Amino acid sequence: MKILRSYILCECIFPFFLSLGVLTCVFLLGNLIQLANLVINKGVSIVLVGKVFLLYIPVLLGYTLPISCLTTVILTFSRLSADNEILAIRASGIPLKTILFPLMMLGIIMSFILLILNGGVIPYAHHQQRIVLKDVGIKNPTAALEAGSFINAFQDQILFIYRIEGNRMFNIRIYQPQPDGKPTHTIIAKEGEFTPVPGEDKIKLKLMNGTMDQPNPNNPGSFYKLNFQNYFMTLDLTQAAQETDKKPKSMTLKEIQKKIPEMEKLFVDVAPLKTEYYRKITWSFSTLIFVLIGFPLAVITHRREKSVNVLMAILCAAVYYLMSLGCEALSIQNITPAMITMWTPNLVTGLVALTLNYRLCAL
Repeated sequence: MKILRSYILCECIFPFFLSLGVLTCVFLLGNLIQLANLVINKGVSIVLVGKVFLLYIPVLLGYTLPISCLTTVILTFSRLSADNEILAIRASGIPLKTILFPLMMLGIIMSFILLILNGGVIPYAHHQQRIVLKDVGIKNPTAALEAGSFINAFQDQILFIYRIEGNRMFNIRIYQPQPDGKPTHTIIAKEGEFTPVPGEDKIKLKLMNGTMDQPNPNNPGSFYKLNFQNYFMTLDLTQAAQETDKKPKSMTLKEIQKKIPEMEKLFVDVAPLKTEYYRKITWSFSTLIFVLIGFPLAVITHRREKSVNVLMAILCAAVYYLMSLGCEALSIQNITPAMITMWTPNLVTGLVALTLNYRLCAL
């Protein structure tokens, strides 16, 4: 039995590192245009661009490591099945669950490794990458506005912008904490535009189709909602130019845990923080899910063609990540609870994997 496990492990080593290397290179190539633009149009040194390039590698591991595990399992066991080695193993009286158990252990180990990466290493690399890009990047004050992050570099204001396209913003939230424990004033707009002020570290915002809190003249301690079609405001970016605030993706699990109660005290919507917290955890355990679903698919399909097996692995990963991104959209909009929503793809895919494995091992 030990010889069989060692043989299968050896069969998995080469496809794993090959898949990991190929996937990492493919994802890195997608960022070469942006990095080339920094060198050619922005005059950034190759050394700094190389630093940004290297920081992409740990960031991409959150995606490439699970997919590599899935590809490895499908490639390895598809070949074993096509060569009738799985049939020979079963004919020798060795149940398939004997093979599945060490695979599960490897999946659990890889999941905890990925949890460490998602919980600390990847957020650190992501934040350092943004710091380098801002330092070398770009002398445009509007760089302080980034989608998907709490922007609290402005005095007495906290911004959250769900999407930015060019100088257009969508689903803007502006929170204005008040002293002496008074309720936080909120400005919400469906759309907006921002324009840099020439020669100054300031941005002019034009907000459209929204609501804002206004103090009640008869009762200064309360406020009422005021609808507006257009609202203009100016933000001073002097402080924003001096520091780089962390996006939720740049925060470790401990930092998110600490940030959530701080934001809740200010009556700020913490759904994006909770979503990112559970995303880091659930995506880490996707490695175990992929191992469990890859094994029965490889044995059942019984195909030797590597191109077909790679395509099958990509399709399985795409279904999982599309499901996860859909749940993330629901959670970040606070439509459904973050914990339940973000665990749903793992539970659904895991249930399918367990069902397939149970039927395969019962044969």
